[in-house]
Amino acid sequence: MGLSKKEELSMKDQLIHEAIEARKTAYVPYSKFQVGAAVLTDGKVYRGCNIENASFGLTNCAERTAIFKAVSEGHKKIEAIAVVADTEGPVSPCGACRQVLAEFCDQDTKIYLTNLHGDTEEWTMERLLPGAFQAEDMDKKN
Repeated sequence: MGLSKKEELSMKDQLIHEAIEARKTAYVPYSKFQVGAAVLTDGKVYRGCNIENASFGLTNCAERTAIFKAVSEGHKKIEAIAVVADTEGPVSPCGACRQVLAEFCDQDTKIYLTNLHGDTEEWTMERLLPGAFQAEDMDKKN
């Protein structure tokens, strides 16, 4: 049985709130660009923030931090995710985060992209990364 519109709105608002809170703990001494994310899986929310490193290639985005926390606790199916940053419009995940999301999301998983001004867009995994490389692609032969 799916969520009612009221329950869905409440879940969306809660995820956005959790992402805003997660953003506050971002470690961003170089860019000063704080991002927060909150993942809902099996009824539990996992927060993540971006964590920079002096070796920029080792920086981890908020989305991946939240996803990796959930997966490390045994949850491998994302029901929804919210991502927030102090941007002019809703923040958009990088390519690496989109691919990691594709690993743990269904095509219709709700992805809420927002900013600190309350501008929010609701996306799906299919819209975020059409034609994503999936596990079943590993078995295809040319």
